[in-house]
Amino acid sequence: MDRKADIREFLISRRGKVSPEQAGILSYGDLRRVPGLRREEVAQLAGVSTDYYTRLERGSIRGASASVLEAVASALQLDEAERAHLMDLARTANSPSLRTPRRPTQQRVRPGVLRLLDGMTAVVALVQNGRADILTANMLGRALYAPVFDSAVSSGPDIPGRVPNQARYLFLDPGAGDFYPDWNAVAATTVAMLRSEAGRNPSDRALNELVGELTTRSGPFAALWARHDVRIHTTGTKRFHHPVAGDLSLQFETLHLPGDEGQTLFTFTAEPGSASENALAFLASWAASPPQPATTGGGGPRRIHRPGNALEYAAGKPQSTKDRIKT
Repeated sequence: MDRKADIREFLISRRGKVSPEQAGILSYGDLRRVPGLRREEVAQLAGVSTDYYTRLERGSIRGASASVLEAVASALQLDEAERAHLMDLARTANSPSLRTPRRPTQQRVRPGVLRLLDGMTAVVALVQNGRADILTANMLGRALYAPVFDSAVSSGPDIPGRVPNQARYLFLDPGAGDFYPDWNAVAATTVAMLRSEAGRNPSDRALNELVGELTTRSGPFAALWARHDVRIHTTGTKRFHHPVAGDLSLQFETLHLPGDEGQTLFTFTAEPGSASENALAFLASWAASPPQPATTGGGGPRRIHRPGNALEYAAGKPQSTKDRIKT
């Protein structure tokens, strides 16, 4: 990824979102040639010269102090995620070693985390990295995300050990719009999270390859990527239309695993006494039973595979209890 271009386009896009009225600048009805603030207005609000801010906006951010970046962030009224992204862009611009492409190491989920997931029998739980790869999931997580795990496109090229990727499923599988009733919102959030990850880890070759693939193959992804939106995803509600359990509305929480950099634990629960709680209980019962054929809208019958637990999934095959402890 071109770091200078990322900085330039991010700052220009944020500047275009702030109106003079929002910034407390009187425009006196003058005709403005650009949306949002002018460069000189941002410079004035940040307390720097117009020439200096122009250099920053052109991508020459190396050497910029934290206080200057904070002043620019305040002038542009950046939120928490946008501020963090600007700092990440500056950090990687100032560290040449962080801009060198490298092949990422295999992200394995620790046995202790796998046992934790398997102990969460009434909760959907999965571990995901910053590229939106699902590294592992408990049985209920595998059941809920069965369309993603069973998708012919979510794992990408036929490479042994390739795990399902949420972004690839969202933008390349035609069934994603059925599985996610709020597809537009989910897609925008997913791209914003990938954009944040790209700011933190610009040398992640797998991420660069994923973005390149999706930009080439998906017009909606390319359009969302060009917006340079970023987001911190911590809690909220997500709706699903599951081919077996029907409609579910689940509350999710995220927990970053401090001992495993880049890995995040996602959990989903249902409101007590709700229809979604009943649907989730049915899904748990189905997950523990032999495989059942299911019909998806417009796609004809297809088999949704019975999920295994997190330890089995991590190893790629069923294991005995003794073998699981050794994983």
